Parts: sequence; structure tokens; C-alpha cells
Amino acid sequence: MAAKLEKTRYPGIYKRGSRYVIVWEHRGRQHKESFSSLAEAREAKGRKQAGERRPLSKIRFDAYFTQWIKTYSGRTARGFSETTRPEYERPIRAHTLEHWQGWTLAEIEPADVRQRLGEMRAEACSVSQMKKLRAALSAMFATAVDDNLLRSNPVQGVRIPAPLEDEEPEVKAKALIRADLRVVLAALPEEWRLFFEFLTHSGLRISEAIGMRWEHVDLGERPKLEVREQFYRGKRRKLKSGAGERDLPLSPGMAERLIEHRRASSRGPKTPVFTSTTGTELIRGKVAERVLTPTAIAAGFKTEEIVVNDDGEEELKVRLTVTFHTFRHTCASLLFDNGRNIKQVQEWLGHADPGFTLRTYVHLMDAGVGDAAFFDEVVGADRETKRSDEAL
Repeated sequence: MAAKLEKTRYPGIYKRGSRYVIVWEHRGRQHKESFSSLAEAREAKGRKQAGERRPLSKIRFDAYFTQWIKTYSGRTARGFSETTRPEYERPIRAHTLEHWQGWTLAEIEPADVRQRLGEMRAEACSVSQMKKLRAALSAMFATAVDDNLLRSNPVQGVRIPAPLEDEEPEVKAKALIRADLRVVLAALPEEWRLFFEFLTHSGLRISEAIGMRWEHVDLGERPKLEVREQFYRGKRRKLKSGAGERDLPLSPGMAERLIEHRRASSRGPKTPVFTSTTGTELIRGKVAERVLTPTAIAAGFKTEEIVVNDDGEEELKVRLTVTFHTFRHTCASLLFDNGRNIKQVQEWLGHADPGFTLRTYVHLMDAGVGDAAFFDEVVGADRETKRSDEAL
């Protein structure tokens, strides 16, 4: 049997054993909340008297998460993409459910969030992993506040822990210099070279390149690409932002090659520019596995390091230094080299925020995107050299 409440000299505050209990009414029902010290109880009682009478929710963290992840629809007018739902679910399941098992939403405080991120740092989790967890938790707790289950979001204001002194900084994708670009393109199977030259010319995201259909390729007097959609995770989708919708000029050389490619492969305006052997959209993972990865390894664009696996054994880990995004970075680098400024590159790449472009690249140059003729000299140099040699 629970110990009886004993009155204190403060109205509405009682003592039960070593804890202090406040009692108040909300919507005709009596509620109680206990605290470890009299000072905490008095502070809480003051909040109740000031009007904060809604009782804290007793719903458990894991129960609310299960409900929230199924129904979350975003917190902006743009809504919430279903492809993002797994990206919110995965970090919470991996890094918090086990640690906060049995806790209620109201029991989780900023100190607990900081502690969990600190533990992730000690577990050698990347900054990206911690940022994803913080973003997912922040969205969930903000929804709980909107649902009147919490008074405040415990994630708000919590920062990612600083890197350890001996920690290597995260490696970002880098642009290829011209000589390395030629090496990579030359190492590709002949049937795939046009696709990767197209990535370099256009700077398209891989989902945009795979999603490009012939109806959005103008190969007339002023050839251009109309970037209007993407093919992501097996589905054709709208672009994430209005900035992604853009028109890009094509160089004469690339336009000529696409005309030849269209004659040989097009099955109509609705078909993808680059297709699988069955005429359907390419699958990013398969192209990476069967084409890009073997090419990068064969051309020597990789790093090797010894890591300790889950069984405590040392093994060799190979990391590629060329990814699909490398060709997008290379496009940006070539644009800067040929006189484009931050605003032009932002529009070319379809960045929503020029500040992001500025943080990623360092050059500042003229307005407007200009033409694309210079790509032929850079990307098609090997082919022109080969033709000259054959003519001799």
C-alpha cells in the first residue's frame, strides 16, 4: 500500500516518503505529480497556479513513435515525401528505442538527448548519423507538442557533439581534375561512356538523369535539357523543390551524340533517354554495382584501410573515391573554370539555396548560365584524339 500524503506548510504540496507531491485539478479531474525535492515541487506548483494545468502525457516513447511514424505528414506546406519516412524511422529505431525503452515522452529531457548523441560519438557514429537522428527526433517531439502531449521539444537547441581531437574529418565527394576525368571515362565500357559523359555535361543528380525522358530533350537549333522530374527508388516523382526545375543548354557535340543515340534507342517521347536492356528506367544500385564500381576500382580510384569488424577481426575495407555525385561536382568545377559564378552554378545544379552552393564551392563569377560548348573539348577530348589518329 502506498504511503499516505502528508501535508506541508505549502498549500497543494504534500510529502510521501522521500518525495514531494503536488495536486491540482484540470477539466474537473484531480491530477498528481511527484518530485525529488521540495524546491522542484514548489516550482511546478507555481506553474500550475500560473495556468499550466494540463497534465503531462504518460504515453510511452516507443508507443508514440510507432503511431507517429505511420501518420506523420510533415510540418510545412510542402508536405512529407513517403521516401523520407524510412529515413526518419531508421535512426530512431537504431539509436533510441532500446536506450529509452519504457520511458514516457515527458521523461525525455534535453540532457538525455545530449547524452545519447554523446554516446553515439563514443561509438564512432558519423556526424551524418547524428544529424539524421536529431532531425527525426526533433520532428517527432515537435508533433507531440502540437498534439498537446508535451510542453516543449527537448531536441530544440541540442547541438551535435564536437569531433574528437584525433578524429578524421568526414570525406566529401570531390571533383575530378581533367586528366582523372579522362582516365575514368576511358576505363568505362564503351556502351556506358555516353551516359557518364552526359552526367558530366549536365551535372544532373543521378535520379534526374535516370528520369530524363526524350520529351524533355530539345535537340533543335538551341539544344537543351528540360529538367522536370526524377526517377527515385523505383518511382517517377516530382522534383523536391521549384529550384530543381530548370533548363540546361547542351553543347553541340553532346547534342549530336544524343541525336545518334535517339535514332538507335528511342521508342517514343515518353521513354527514358538511357534505359536498361528491357527498355525500362535504369536502377541506380545496379548501375553502380555492375558499371561504376568495377570501373573506379580498375582505374585506381579507391582507398584501402584496415578496419576491425563486429567479430573483432581485422579486414580490408575498400572505399571508392568516384561516385555518381562526383560527376556532378566535376560539372560544377568545369563551370567555374570557364567563368560561371555562384548564382549561375546554383541555377545549373538546381540548388534551392545559393548559400549551399557558396559553402560547397568557392569561386564567384558572372551572371547567366552561358552556353555549353566548352564541354566538348573537356569531356570528348579522347574521342577527338582517336578520330585524328585514325584519319592519319
